Amino acid sequence: MIPAHSIPVRSIPSRRQAMFGGIISTIIIGAVIGILARFFKPGADPMGWILTILLGIAGAYVGSLIYGGGGFIGLIVSVVCAIVLLFLYEFIRSKSAKS
Repeated sequence: MIPAHSIPVRSIPSRRQAMFGGIISTIIIGAVIGILARFFKPGADPMGWILTILLGIAGAYVGSLIYGGGGFIGLIVSVVCAIVLLFLYEFIRSKSAKS
């Protein structure tokens, strides 16, 4: 029998730590997807880092609604959705600039 004091106890993250980790990982994944979408879409995109991250987060969310699996295919679907959202953003922006 193993003595109780020799069994390592893993600390359970608090709710705040779990939420903070979730927010940070969402921002990082959103940034990666947004950067990939801007890289693969032709043309110049005059948007900053914050809009790129928001674009990637939105693309990942829509991609997860379309393909809930994840993995490499989920990443591809998320990037494609972010590219579509980027085209939509540019369309709306060009419409408002002409008005």
